[in-house]
Amino acid sequence: MEHAVTAEAPRVAGVRISHPERVLDPTGVTKLALARYYEGIAPWMLPHVVGRPLTLVRWAEGAQTEKGGVYLRHARAWGPRALTRVSIREKTKVGEYLVVESLEALVSLAQMDILEIHTWNATIDDLEHPDRVVFDLDPGPGVGWDAIANAARHVRRALEDEGLESSVKTTGGKGLHVIAPLARDRGWDECLAFSRDVVRRIVREDPARYVLTMSKAARPGRIFIDYLRNARANTSVAAYSTRARPNAPVSMPIAWDEIDDVDPAAFTMDAVRKKTWARKSKRSRR
Repeated sequence: MEHAVTAEAPRVAGVRISHPERVLDPTGVTKLALARYYEGIAPWMLPHVVGRPLTLVRWAEGAQTEKGGVYLRHARAWGPRALTRVSIREKTKVGEYLVVESLEALVSLAQMDILEIHTWNATIDDLEHPDRVVFDLDPGPGVGWDAIANAARHVRRALEDEGLESSVKTTGGKGLHVIAPLARDRGWDECLAFSRDVVRRIVREDPARYVLTMSKAARPGRIFIDYLRNARANTSVAAYSTRARPNAPVSMPIAWDEIDDVDPAAFTMDAVRKKTWARKSKRSRR
């Protein structure tokens, strides 16, 4: 009797990728392609995720599922061994979180069908002192890219007034994140109050363009500047993470001087790899 030959599952960075051909809806990319993307982008992505508790979006059933993405804040028993598990005190209980500390762990997230990687603003060696603030610029209906780019520059100037240098990245959606590092000398409450005060000043300066409230009724034609990402246990999508959207757009760090010419939808996995390697080649020639 003949037996069917089963192909051995491919390995990426030492991680066995089961069902490599699975299409991770709604992105249209396969599980193997996602794993190889994270392997290739790891030198740039790992500094943004190592040591940070994660919230993850998993496309649980693969292609054509009706369930869609599932948010995972706490670890599950079946999580790959390469991922670190950390117990963190929450308001009413202790939760176990997953943490990436290696290339193998990053690729293991692809093995878990993870399409989005979201991180805390603190690392596990000092969880009660955030090391950055994140301002999420979320445009309402009718807001063009020029206005979003100008909003990012407005936040940048406001942070400069506070003595903070900032960077900017796409969100993988329609908006931008402006991020400023902190010295880890403030607690969560102080960090949240600081970021709220920055946004309040910006909104007072130009209430026709910016809004502080999440209310959808107040959003058309204006940009919601979300400072709530800076509360304890809240997260923002990690730099270089894919998003659970068609073509798997990536949250891409960009230079301030290129912000006006950006098309966020153009940052697919292939485009990000090419752009990142081009930057590396340019630096190596200097």
